[in-house]
Amino acid sequence: MALVLLQNDTGSALVFIAFIFVLYREGLSQNVLIFGFLAGVLFILALMVPNKILIGIIGGLGLVAYLLMRKTRNNLIVILIITVLCSGIVFSVDYAFNEILQSHQRERIEVLLGKRSDPKGAGYNVNQSLIAIGSGGLTGKGFLQGTQTKYDFVPEQSTDFIFCTVGEEWGFAGTAFVLILFTLLLYRIVFIAERQRSTYTRIYAYGVAAILFFHLMINVGMTIGLAPVIGIPLPFFSYGGSSLWGFTVLLFVLIKLDSYRMYILR
Repeated sequence: MALVLLQNDTGSALVFIAFIFVLYREGLSQNVLIFGFLAGVLFILALMVPNKILIGIIGGLGLVAYLLMRKTRNNLIVILIITVLCSGIVFSVDYAFNEILQSHQRERIEVLLGKRSDPKGAGYNVNQSLIAIGSGGLTGKGFLQGTQTKYDFVPEQSTDFIFCTVGEEWGFAGTAFVLILFTLLLYRIVFIAERQRSTYTRIYAYGVAAILFFHLMINVGMTIGLAPVIGIPLPFFSYGGSSLWGFTVLLFVLIKLDSYRMYILR
């Protein structure tokens, strides 16, 4: 992940976060997932709410948690640690946001959170994508009949924003059908993972599912304004040979490993 970040490819580096689901399947404590989720929520809140108010809320919640729980020394220590960690995250947000993130990344996050309105600049792609998807209605305008995509109003409509092309040409029915297909694919991969006798193959299968799920979630999210634009392709839809080859090889290796499952002794 660090090596990819050094190449200034934040979108690809974030894909490695998806492996947290693999670690959870293999025994990682759910507390890690909960704390990671809370850290993400705190990061967003710290960008929208003044730090003093947020720290006061965290302290109040910690006090309430202590009063509701059994008043033991261990509980007090745990609550204090969580409160300090949460406060540290809040105070570190400004530095991370202003010093670590690049200017275009800050702009996209601010547009996403509604702190900045820039429909002709940083928010242009998402704004045109929303117009394209919304104009598709229930059944869409028909194959190659979408005005937003046909006349190139949506930038990168064949790669990162391919989902809005589906929405405009095939409407809500088409996008729902695509999401159902991806859901069935993910379900099938998880099914294959759970029937493995080899721990290695099971972990690999869950890794494939995590990568596909992350790409699907982020790509669809950024085209409808629920996630920042970070350049994540939609598997098997976005134009580009490298991504198509990458996702295809992932699945073919899984199929090959699965074909040997009966030869492995428990």
